[in-house]
Amino acid sequence: MRQGLKGAAGKLSESIKFEYTVPPDDFTRAGEASSAVKRELKMLGFSPEVIRKVAIAMYEGEINMVIHANGGKIIVEVRPDCIDMTLADTGPGIADIELAMREGYSTAPENVRNLGFGAGMGLSNMKKYSDYMKIESELNKGTTVYMKVFARARHN
Repeated sequence: MRQGLKGAAGKLSESIKFEYTVPPDDFTRAGEASSAVKRELKMLGFSPEVIRKVAIAMYEGEINMVIHANGGKIIVEVRPDCIDMTLADTGPGIADIELAMREGYSTAPENVRNLGFGAGMGLSNMKKYSDYMKIESELNKGTTVYMKVFARARHN
């Protein structure tokens, strides 16, 4: 779903909101949302650095939703000064957020690791590639991750 306004030549004048559904256990579709946002940010003239950060942070979140949370929803709000991302699921929740943030820590099942996912870098990469990140999680209710990337530089 796309809502918002663009000015002349595809440049952002106010804000645009995108909503995506991440299907559970579907590794073939994982990354569709981050790829779509990447294309939109390119058309809007955001810098390659900003686009890269958003794409990596979102992709890692999508993969986590596919692996751990039975899918979920992603809402992205693109404004001239920043890109806000909200990733929400109704999965099992994260028991120990501090532990889950450690590089290499993973609760991914063996079959997922055999596919090349679940190396324990998802949350740490989300934090690394976002300028702000907050995680709210409740066991047996789900997890919501808020991320922000500031748009310092834009190509015209």
